[in-house]
Amino acid sequence: MAEKRLTRVTSFDVAEAAGVSQSTVSRALAGDPSISAPTRQRVMEAARKLNYQVDENAARLRRGKTGTLAVVMVCRPGQDRKDLNPFYYALLGSTCAAAAARGFEVLVAFQDSPENFWGHYQERRKADGMIVIGTSENTAAWDYFGALPQGSHWVCWGATQDDFPWVRSDNHAGATLATRHMLVRGYRHIVCLGSETSPQRQFKERYDGYAAAMESAGLEPVLQRIERGLPREEQGRRAAVALIESGRPFDAIFGVSDEIALGALKELAGRGLVVPDQIGIVGFDGVRAGAWSTPPLTTVESDFEVAGSLLVDRLLAMISGETATARRVPVRLVVRGSTRP
Repeated sequence: MAEKRLTRVTSFDVAEAAGVSQSTVSRALAGDPSISAPTRQRVMEAARKLNYQVDENAARLRRGKTGTLAVVMVCRPGQDRKDLNPFYYALLGSTCAAAAARGFEVLVAFQDSPENFWGHYQERRKADGMIVIGTSENTAAWDYFGALPQGSHWVCWGATQDDFPWVRSDNHAGATLATRHMLVRGYRHIVCLGSETSPQRQFKERYDGYAAAMESAGLEPVLQRIERGLPREEQGRRAAVALIESGRPFDAIFGVSDEIALGALKELAGRGLVVPDQIGIVGFDGVRAGAWSTPPLTTVESDFEVAGSLLVDRLLAMISGETATARRVPVRLVVRGSTRP
């Protein structure tokens, strides 16, 4: 018995069944208002009976769009992908969800060195625009993206330069909230583990928010600087070591990221310092690992759903030629066991 061959139904088949031209089928299925309601209904019925599926890729290309957004994750040079800051994986997930909700597919690339830097998705018609997230420590990557041709559609999270098309957390407000939380619980000698010169601009904003809260309480802000070029957790551990060995009195720590705070938390525990009774500690970012530390880490958490939506919407506004302004993502304090009740 001969095998039955499966053939793909085309718009020409629909046109023949409906008694119209192929161009009329294309316009009817695209919702062209010049096609009368009876003709559109006849085409729709023929397409249904033939189980005709519109080739979305071809349709998008005819309109000059791909229906795809690229998301580039910037990594440290040579970094194992499993060692990426979990904050960025959470942000990647919320960004992909926001794109899907708006009818876009997502192409994801991990880039860490000049050998694999690539941002020409728009010119090559692989994507309509690009969202860049990831570590600020890879300055070569940010220099590359900052030098893309004028007219390139791209936005980024955080950004190493203020003139980049960025979306950021409300860092100042979040750090102020964290510091006031510790002040209300009786901590007075609060030290910030961070940097005011890091390429991660959000760290400076967070330090400024902490300093403003301390000064408004009549207290001196103190910055214990982190070392550049190290994993965040190791930065936090070393900063805690330097703080302890300096002899400066302190009863609380504000880490400008959760991973920095978690590194400090481990060092304090290793030295027998009791958290939160002797030392309080608060981080920033809301990474899941903080919920499982000992004790669980009090943190400032960005609204990831809003963050993903703002990144996608700012990019789509740029693609449409609309003027888009820098946007801030709201934050909230998540109180856990690393500060006094």
